Amino acid sequence: MRTYSLDDVYETRKRRDSWWTVYFVDPVACRVTLPVANHTQLTPNGLTVFSLVLGAVSAISFATNQLMAGAIVFYLSFMIDCVDGKIARLKGTGTPFGLWLDYVGDRVRVVLCAGGLAYGQYALTSDVRYILLGAAVAVLDLFRYVNAPQMKRVREAVREERGEREPDEDLIDPLDRVSLVERTRRPRSFSRRFNRFLARHRVRSHLISGIEFHAAVFVVAPLAGAWALIPLAALAGVLLLVNEIFLVYRMWRFTRRHGVPSSQESREHVLV
Repeated sequence: MRTYSLDDVYETRKRRDSWWTVYFVDPVACRVTLPVANHTQLTPNGLTVFSLVLGAVSAISFATNQLMAGAIVFYLSFMIDCVDGKIARLKGTGTPFGLWLDYVGDRVRVVLCAGGLAYGQYALTSDVRYILLGAAVAVLDLFRYVNAPQMKRVREAVREERGEREPDEDLIDPLDRVSLVERTRRPRSFSRRFNRFLARHRVRSHLISGIEFHAAVFVVAPLAGAWALIPLAALAGVLLLVNEIFLVYRMWRFTRRHGVPSSQESREHVLV
């Protein structure tokens, strides 16, 4: 069996990722991946299931008002969720079912933890705001992960009609709705220089994504204490919603700029 090095593991990192993952998760996940790859037979799907189990433990901790324990276990759950992808890329053992399991497992973990957090704080304080908080977190997360693939499908439909080759998703932020042609024609600007700076550090240009939202609600706020749950979750939720609205606006501009003529067949079926 091949022995992997830490450099091999580093090669499995995404070229661009969330800043929370790049700075606070990958440094740990890469070092955990190395012994897992070299000394165990754990599969990516097995790691995904283990991550989901940890997510359930985190939810139980939140429900019993063990905020610090819940935050630590949630972090471990997300870290293991990063390890499974690295193992899949390192050994070439990823499967389509594994992609589905990973995606659904993430959603289940968030719903469980949101419910646990809401239940635990409501049982302790009888403050209905915590019930609203749990519901809002679950809804925002589901909206984010339903909206993103739909926007991608819209972009792909427009590019298909125009006969334009899809740019490399590793090199161009998949949530950036500006076409490659438009980007190359524009003069250098602060935003482009900033994006290049982020790219050199493997950080995606959309700085407030679902991952940062989860980190704020389930790690940072619980570690800060019960007083921080509502204000930090509300702030993170507003920032995430603003980011999503901005991305929808960018997508709308993209479709307006590159929309297909009305005489051509409708592409609405792509969104079904």
